[in-house]
Amino acid sequence: MLNIVAIIKARPGMRDAVLEAFNANVPAVLAEDGCIEYAAAVDTDGMGSFQAKLGEDSFAVIEKWESKEALMAHATSAHMREYSKKTADMVADKAIHILSNA
Repeated sequence: MLNIVAIIKARPGMRDAVLEAFNANVPAVLAEDGCIEYAAAVDTDGMGSFQAKLGEDSFAVIEKWESKEALMAHATSAHMREYSKKTADMVADKAIHILSNA
C-alpha cells in the first residue's frame, strides 16, 4: 500500500476555487481501481502552538492506494488531466510525498 500526502498551495485567494474543482473530481477518483482513500484537508483552528499550519492558501490531499500501478493509473487518468488543466492557473505550488508503511 502507498500513502500519499500532497501539499497544494493555491495562488492567493484561489484556495476555495481549487477545492471546489478538487471536490468535484473526488467521486471519479474514489471509483478508480485501487483507490482506498482520497480527500482534501485544511488546517484545524485552535490546536495551539505545536501545530505546523499549512496556511490559508494551502491544503493537503490525503490518499491511500493499493499499489504503485494503481497510483500511476490515477496520475495519468483523463479526469486527473482535466482537473490539472482546470486548476493550472490557480495553483502556485505543489509537493507530492509518496510514502510506504514503516
